[in-house]
Amino acid sequence: MSSSTNSPKDNADASHSWVGRFILKSAMFVAGLGLCGVLLGSLALALAWPNLPDLSAMIDYRPRVPLRIYTADKVLIGEFGEERRNVLRFNEIPDVMKSAILSAEDDRFYQHGGIDWSGVARATLANLTHMSKTQGASTITMQVARNFYLSSEKTYTRKFYELLLTFKIEATLTKDQILDLYMNQIYLGHRAYGFAAASRTYFGKPLGEVSPAEAAMLAGIPKAPSRFNPIANFERAKSRQGYVLARMKNLGYLTEDEYQRAVNEPIVIKSAPGTPAGGYAIHGEYVAELARQLLYGVYQDNIYSRGFNIYTTVNSQAQEKAYDAVREGILDYTRRSVYPGPETNIDLPKDIENDPARLDAILDELQEKYTDSDDVLTGVVLEASPTKITVARTSQEIIDVTDKRALRVVARGLVKNAKDKVRIQRGSVVYLHKNGDYWEVINMPSVQAAFVAVRPQDGAIQSMVGGFDFEGGKFNRVTQAWRQPGSAFKPFIYASSLERGLTPATQISDEPFTLTAAQTGSKAWSPKNYGRTYEPMLTMRQGLYKSKNMVSIRIMQAVGPKYVQDYLTRFGFDRERQPAVLPLALGAGSVTPLQLAGAYSVFANGGYRVPPYIIDHVTDSAGKVIMQSKPTIAGDAAARAVDPRTVYVMNDMMRGVATSGTGARVHRELKRNDIGGKTGTTNDSHDAWFAGFTPNLVGVVWMGYDQPRSLGSSETGGGASLPIWLDYMRYALKGKPETPPGAMPAGLSKINGDYYFSEFPPGQAVARVGLPKPADTLRDGMDGIGNLLNELTGGSTKPRREEPPIVPF
Repeated sequence: MSSSTNSPKDNADASHSWVGRFILKSAMFVAGLGLCGVLLGSLALALAWPNLPDLSAMIDYRPRVPLRIYTADKVLIGEFGEERRNVLRFNEIPDVMKSAILSAEDDRFYQHGGIDWSGVARATLANLTHMSKTQGASTITMQVARNFYLSSEKTYTRKFYELLLTFKIEATLTKDQILDLYMNQIYLGHRAYGFAAASRTYFGKPLGEVSPAEAAMLAGIPKAPSRFNPIANFERAKSRQGYVLARMKNLGYLTEDEYQRAVNEPIVIKSAPGTPAGGYAIHGEYVAELARQLLYGVYQDNIYSRGFNIYTTVNSQAQEKAYDAVREGILDYTRRSVYPGPETNIDLPKDIENDPARLDAILDELQEKYTDSDDVLTGVVLEASPTKITVARTSQEIIDVTDKRALRVVARGLVKNAKDKVRIQRGSVVYLHKNGDYWEVINMPSVQAAFVAVRPQDGAIQSMVGGFDFEGGKFNRVTQAWRQPGSAFKPFIYASSLERGLTPATQISDEPFTLTAAQTGSKAWSPKNYGRTYEPMLTMRQGLYKSKNMVSIRIMQAVGPKYVQDYLTRFGFDRERQPAVLPLALGAGSVTPLQLAGAYSVFANGGYRVPPYIIDHVTDSAGKVIMQSKPTIAGDAAARAVDPRTVYVMNDMMRGVATSGTGARVHRELKRNDIGGKTGTTNDSHDAWFAGFTPNLVGVVWMGYDQPRSLGSSETGGGASLPIWLDYMRYALKGKPETPPGAMPAGLSKINGDYYFSEFPPGQAVARVGLPKPADTLRDGMDGIGNLLNELTGGSTKPRREEPPIVPF
């Protein structure tokens, strides 16, 4: 019997054979998988590559630059668009900013081909460790791809497309071009896109002026713009800045000394004017909004991203003076009005002053509801007595109001028996205002005012303020508020009469006037003079100086309401808003302040209709002019609206108003003889006006309530609106020489101290209106005016059909 056994050598050979076969099969399997992977990758690449976007948006980079509005002297007053951006060329970006970005985001940017594989490996290991996508390895090129074309969602599909697009970008653009795109495109918080905009937003300076410390803080923001920007969270931004500075030192961008100086440099957060956080250097909100609306009417929504620049006609310093004048005029009115009481009252916990955090939390909540309005500031009263009011703005800002002038304004809220509605006490929410050298408590104004100044030679708007606070409502009262002009309208009535035979010397009855219900066809009408004072007769000149209603009514009835209505269109007034009825003589139609300014420009410029305008020109993002205004110029014969003789005489009379009439304060304070103007006050003082002008500047002021109600029985255009006009004109006319009256136009004569048209000389001009007719001085049926003269003197029994009946007066 025999047996066989395997030797150790045979067993070893068999084992080696099995291992070899296993290795071979494994290698073949891995190779197969690899080949499959390559095939699948190639297939995916073949399918995905054609669907990648082309790079035209990068090659022909046109960032979404907002619409910007400037004054004529190039001060930014408005910006409209979702993205705030200041685009710089690569060579305009300082090296310290570039090195800070590379240190923070991608120190091997100039070495890798778009993907930093060591970073990818590091991120992959971290993601596997945490079993989630917790860390990325995005290079600057990857971020550019994502910002231009892709979302920021963390999915493998999006990442795959990002990698492919990264390769395409790297193959198409240079490294400098990629970095340039990144620095101009990246979002950095507070609506700032790009580092140039961020520098203005956070430090109030151009990017070229940033220090290494500031550059490092900006470079730290892209990691988390909402959390690492210095306005939202300074401590986090400071911590991130430290990391970036250390990286800059380690990479050789900073020496040890430079690093230490940067670490110790205090960072001052100061947003530049013209940024969302910093506001604007001047208050041109109403101007900017009007300019935006006008351009929107041409380009629609395209205006918000194409980098258009609108250059308006306003002057920045004059605009700011107009803003201050309107604000101060409204606050002055508010001070002399009856104090209505605090905004509200809250239960303020006892000893809250000793808990700053709780007090600040209460104040923060209050200030969200009762917001500041520029220098009118919200606060809560801690203590109140007839001699002192203590108000907290914050736990650290406690203000004592002790000035007797300020306390007098709110005295009715401080007396012992004050009514609950007006009482000022602990917990009262009030507004504070610094009035010169002392603080005052003042209620938020409810009255409104508007001001506009126009250059009469071409209609260019020099300043425009449409209300007390643009943020409280964008309603522009200069252009949108249709109000009764009151006596400010009378010069146009008087002007119409000069061309119908009346003169400044014409005597006119100032006696009370009444139309019965039968005569009006509606209800009886008995207008009154202001103050209810009357005189037997006045000359036309005296009637204008004293703003007598009876005189204006008799002039209009004599000339004819229909004729007046037609005549008014020469000044740019809307016919449908100026009805042909006698109350029109008292300004019962409706105008806007801008329309009235345009009408007064006709007087100021010698009789030419020049429509006001506010946009001088518009440029595109490259600075090319795409729109240019072509205003009407005074002197153009086609723009002649009114007889130059009429203008000359009306200017003479309105200068008298500003010297010895209802606007005499103008001459007392400005000491000039080249200013004409007219006050205006409507029924029950609903509207107060002053319109004044020199040959080179027209200014119109309106004050009233948006929902018409009385300003107070003692309020007039001379008391409420004239001070605003004077405040502005002190600045606007300072150092400007007086303009003497020009030469008297042909066909006008000055006889016995007053003016006469050649066709209406003494003896033929209308001598009287509404007065008994002396037989020896006024002949019936005068040559040249016939029946008209009979109507003017009340002698006609057959008035023109379009006019109301002439009645004895």
